[in-house]
Amino acid sequence: MQHGARLVLKIRGLMRPGLESADLDVAAGECVAVSGPSGAGKTLFLRAIVDLDPNQGDVALDDRPRAEMPAPEWRRHVVYVPAEAGWWAERVGEHFSDPAIAAPLVTRLGLPAAALEWEVARLSTGEKQRLALARALVTSPRALLLDEPTSGLDPETAMTVESMLHERAADGIAILIVTHDARQAARLARRQYRMAKGKLAPAGGGAAP
Repeated sequence: MQHGARLVLKIRGLMRPGLESADLDVAAGECVAVSGPSGAGKTLFLRAIVDLDPNQGDVALDDRPRAEMPAPEWRRHVVYVPAEAGWWAERVGEHFSDPAIAAPLVTRLGLPAAALEWEVARLSTGEKQRLALARALVTSPRALLLDEPTSGLDPETAMTVESMLHERAADGIAILIVTHDARQAARLARRQYRMAKGKLAPAGGGAAP
């Protein structure tokens, strides 16, 4: 974390089955990347932060403990975008409270505004990933947890997504991204961590958090 940066997300002793005790800080405007082999615990880590699975430890947002916030409020401010997001309605636009606000985000991500009228069943994996990111960003989160957000995208479209993430970081959002792409991690992240067998550690050594 950069010296003097305002801390947004503070994680201490976070653990659950498959995840050893983890400490991490993410500051406003900072992107931190986590890499590691499949099954190492990266997704478990993100799900534990957002409190989707039973876990132990202390997590705080802007110095406010997670334990003091109702779960829906916590997840409005700390937004998790899984590799395969859930879709519960027939049409894309039904997943946005205000499609008019969503439309500019959708077009920035390389999709037509008309995509909000599409049926979810017709979406490709990459289209779902971009629309799930738009769905997350429209809520104006304080922290964004991304699990392989460009895995289904071609390089050019992935760069479009990265450009938007850079902009959101510049706006002060704290971003934690899980990625298998070492070059993407280098482009986006100020700090990189590696997860192996459920243990989180700074990539290349160094001190956490």
